[in-house]
Amino acid sequence: MNLVFLGPPGSGKGTQAVRLAKNKGIVHLSTGDLLREAVKNGTELGKKADGYMKAGDLVPDSLIVGLIEDKIAAGDLKSGFILDGFPRTVPQAESLNEMLQKNEITLEKAVLIAVSDNEIVQRLSGRWFCPTCQVTYNYPANVPKNEGVCDHDGAKLVRRPDDEEKVVRNRLEVYKKQTQPIEDFYRNESILAEVKGEQTPDNVFKSILEVVG
Repeated sequence: MNLVFLGPPGSGKGTQAVRLAKNKGIVHLSTGDLLREAVKNGTELGKKADGYMKAGDLVPDSLIVGLIEDKIAAGDLKSGFILDGFPRTVPQAESLNEMLQKNEITLEKAVLIAVSDNEIVQRLSGRWFCPTCQVTYNYPANVPKNEGVCDHDGAKLVRRPDDEEKVVRNRLEVYKKQTQPIEDFYRNESILAEVKGEQTPDNVFKSILEVVG
């Protein structure tokens, strides 16, 4: 089973991808983890990626596709995989397709976790965390006993800068321009499977199991 997970920031795709990977005994591949592992292991591609990252530049698409291909060559993905965080653009999706076809690997599904803009804004702008113990709270689902104060150590809760409402809405606009076109790309490939993300996490997972088989 070889899958791609899609969805806006705050859709829960990362959490669901990890859960499905464990359930199916397949590999969860996040772009960040791939890059960190390659850098840590000092591979040729890892050294190149490290140069871009240290300079604050975006890692080229070809390099990320190469890292995935290295995993295939090493036999690490024989049991199947879930790609989370890549591809983010149509050219990336096209590059990924070319590489998979070259290696005679079929991408079976692109799972889209669909969540409305208002729900995303509520989820992300409602996230607060304790700077001391790093425990996360989420309004209105998981609130502290005392407003604005951590249950564990009494520290004042703070919000990450990229969870401010204006920033969240900007992130959504960037997603729509850059990443949403991938939905049509995979729809045209007849492998897009849409799941309603505004359910309980358990129900979202059940829906994913239904669409992937």
